[in-house]
Amino acid sequence: MTNPLFDPIIPRFGTHCAKWDKMEDIYGVPSADGIAMWVADMDFRPPAVVQAAVEKMAAHGIYGYLGDDSDYLAAIQWWMKNRHGWKVSPEWIFTTHGLVNGTALCVDTYTQPGDGVVLMTPVYHAFSRVIKAAGREVVECPLAFEDGKYVMDFDAWDAQMTGKETMLVFCSPHNPGGRVWSRDELEGVAAFCKRHDLILVSDEIHHDLVMPGHSHTPMALIDGIEDRLIMMTATTKTFNIAGTHSGNVIIPDAKLRGKFAARMAALGISPNSFGLEMATAAYSPEGAAWVEELVAYLEGNRQVFDAAIAEIPGLTSMPLEATYLAWVDFSGTGMSASEFTARVEKSARIAPNHGPTFGKGGELYLRFNLATPRSVVETACTRLKEAFSDLQ
Repeated sequence: MTNPLFDPIIPRFGTHCAKWDKMEDIYGVPSADGIAMWVADMDFRPPAVVQAAVEKMAAHGIYGYLGDDSDYLAAIQWWMKNRHGWKVSPEWIFTTHGLVNGTALCVDTYTQPGDGVVLMTPVYHAFSRVIKAAGREVVECPLAFEDGKYVMDFDAWDAQMTGKETMLVFCSPHNPGGRVWSRDELEGVAAFCKRHDLILVSDEIHHDLVMPGHSHTPMALIDGIEDRLIMMTATTKTFNIAGTHSGNVIIPDAKLRGKFAARMAALGISPNSFGLEMATAAYSPEGAAWVEELVAYLEGNRQVFDAAIAEIPGLTSMPLEATYLAWVDFSGTGMSASEFTARVEKSARIAPNHGPTFGKGGELYLRFNLATPRSVVETACTRLKEAFSDLQ
């Protein structure tokens, strides 16, 4: 059975799209028949309710300053309460130019040059980039590996702390490993931050993209952490509207909120109206129904991809509990990273993210974006099996 929402192939070449138009320059994968599976955006149109909001703005034809964000704030409140069981007050919400910008603003607001900022690696590569650019030190706390998935290693991390660390940037659900952290694990993170007096920045941008059988708990629902907690959420990953560069930094604690508000004011940061209108439309019953269909489709893509990876000796795909990003271990091939990467890029003509960019623990991995029509995933699977056919 075909799915009219996600099966159509929508050409993206020549649209100034980073994922497809930069693929050949960065990876050497030919644009003529290459498959872009790197940048974490989807090859799907957003729900019709979002498109209608954009068309309404275009029909009006005047693109001035947005003067009333009450509908937008109410939509965020509705979504968090109904989808995540989290009651948010409107005054807690700040809108940034995406969550990389939100992370950078948190680092700028709550840390000083030379401070250590903790990352549980491997983890989303943009975190380390903005931390280093701000003159702070990245402190990598490697995740442990048990039963084929990542787990916390608090004893080891406690031993690493020197007292210079002032912040932990946490990824929940985890990118690139696809973990949905348990409540016990989240409580462990909260206790770790309290032991070492760390501000906790919880990036939960993938919280809507949770596979069947798993359930995400917002860090804000963990007791005793409010006085050091910064929550980050967005519509952009869920609804494939990352080009709007809008995200939310949500801060329950008044003291922390005051500091962030002052920094936002000093930098003159304000949101763009397209992002707010699209987010308001997305956080709706119509948007929620679309997300349900999306997750079911992504689960189907995951099944196709994992089955193919399982047929290639030496390759293992980490169980995907959330996100649409497959994290594939090539260590069992005995190949060097340059050798297996060349097979994927040159022979299979697929552009994935390179594992080492995610920090310690990513050296023998590649990350593949599965948020693309199933026929594209199937083609990628065929090519991967051909590229490693000598192992079979």
